[in-house]
Amino acid sequence: MAAAGERLEVVPGTGATPVSAATVASAGDAGRMRPLTSLPEAARVRVRGVLADIDDTLTTAGALTAEAYGALARLHDAGLIVVPITGRPAGWCDHIARMWPVSGVVGENGALWMRHDPVSRRLVRHFVATDAERAANRARLAGVGAQILAAVPGTALASDQQYREADLAIDYCEDVAPLPRADVDRIVALMEAEGMTVKVSSIHVNGWFGSYDKLGMTQRFLAEALAIDLAAERDRFVFVGDSANDAPMFAYFPLSVGVANVRAFLDRIATPPAFVTRGASGAGFVELADLLLRA
Repeated sequence: MAAAGERLEVVPGTGATPVSAATVASAGDAGRMRPLTSLPEAARVRVRGVLADIDDTLTTAGALTAEAYGALARLHDAGLIVVPITGRPAGWCDHIARMWPVSGVVGENGALWMRHDPVSRRLVRHFVATDAERAANRARLAGVGAQILAAVPGTALASDQQYREADLAIDYCEDVAPLPRADVDRIVALMEAEGMTVKVSSIHVNGWFGSYDKLGMTQRFLAEALAIDLAAERDRFVFVGDSANDAPMFAYFPLSVGVANVRAFLDRIATPPAFVTRGASGAGFVELADLLLRA
């Protein structure tokens, strides 16, 4: 319970449990989050690229605003490497790689990367698993999905499930009434009981067979597509995100940024981002872009 007059940080539409400012301040390493405005100038001018989650980081209440899309374009036009790192499906990634002002995209929480090659004018796609492995896993995922829908009332397959190549996405608050944390934990437990790797985003619980994650595929994308050794240059890349499935990225990047709504998930993030924006969701991303592009 919040004390009288204490403001709660709430993420509209995510189903996340509100947390108070006092809770945030006492949540382990959460106190190390610093205002984005305190990012050192020497670090800012060396930034080579921006890696960004999509849902509730680029988007606001489920929509990509003109301002957030414009911020992507401004970063790209300034010569920065811009890569969405998302749990969204392969079908979306095909569109994003072709149509958005980005250098490529990592999708399905690290199952794949895609990039539209401007020279050959074709889409390049790389997956962790083979076509045959993905086909076999999809049959297993369908069975787990049916089990979860029966066991946890109020859940649904994510509306984008049919466009996925490698994972199962269970909707707990995007197109269904927000479920309590206990139900989200139940979904996680059911997936883990099947031997799946599980991550919780601000809208879905995603599970898959295999040990890959966002960070590993980001490293692979930068190496294979852009000839960049991320281990040698990680202090020149900013990662910005908002939820528990971004935790490995927050822990890896010295210049990790949470948009303000990350506060609702701090109890599920072992290493919080180094910096936090004033604005939530897409407005926070615009804030980051403005700072990086400051003359």
